[in-house]
Amino acid sequence: MGYVFDFNDAIYYEKWLNDPKNRFAVDLEKRLMLNALKPVHGESILDIGCGTGIGLQTFLDKGLQVTGLDPSPYMLDVASKNIGNRADLHRGFAEDLPFDDNSFNYASLMTTLEFVEDPKKAIEEACRVAKDKLFLGVLNRYAAKGVHRRIKGVFTRTIYNHACFFSIWELKDIIRSLLGDVPISWRTVLQFSASPGLITSKIEQFSLIQKFPFGAFIGMSITLVPRFRTKPLTVPYKTKHTTGAVPG
Repeated sequence: MGYVFDFNDAIYYEKWLNDPKNRFAVDLEKRLMLNALKPVHGESILDIGCGTGIGLQTFLDKGLQVTGLDPSPYMLDVASKNIGNRADLHRGFAEDLPFDDNSFNYASLMTTLEFVEDPKKAIEEACRVAKDKLFLGVLNRYAAKGVHRRIKGVFTRTIYNHACFFSIWELKDIIRSLLGDVPISWRTVLQFSASPGLITSKIEQFSLIQKFPFGAFIGMSITLVPRFRTKPLTVPYKTKHTTGAVPG
């Protein structure tokens, strides 16, 4: 079992999301997620590690049928207050999803892989229950902000003490090992460690800038290509025997 957010973590996380200073980062990450998934109105999505429900609300606003799952009852309590009965909420773990194969069009893990026990198994499970696309949103191991968070965790207790950061290349290796050569696309945002000004805010939204691999937040989209197991079939065939001389 990975790290499960407790009551204090849930309260802190909700306050962080609602702090106006963090609004730009939150909106940029949500926009990246929607641009990567391109969800179709009326289709279904599973938000794995849904937390307090910010992703759930984003998907509801796009007209999706939304299901959320999280291991923390405290996170789910806050999500239920924020979302009400507009989403189907479940308590569970990313490595053992309580859903049938191909139950959803999409699956999303937004800052979830960092806290699970087995990231590869979590991705495998997400691919099992989704049939169209998977979105991974993770904190970048090689971003300046990511390095700062890890150093800060050495001296003070933060939720990042429990987090495992990733790189684009690590994620791609995991996906290729599970799915083979499937279509993968990625972008990063939050290239600047300081609070954004007017100019840097505009720069962050340029597609070319988002192709730099060192932004603090990685958004990766995986198109799930159906795979079929085949086995050889034995086909009965009778040969014809000919008699007589072969004409020359």
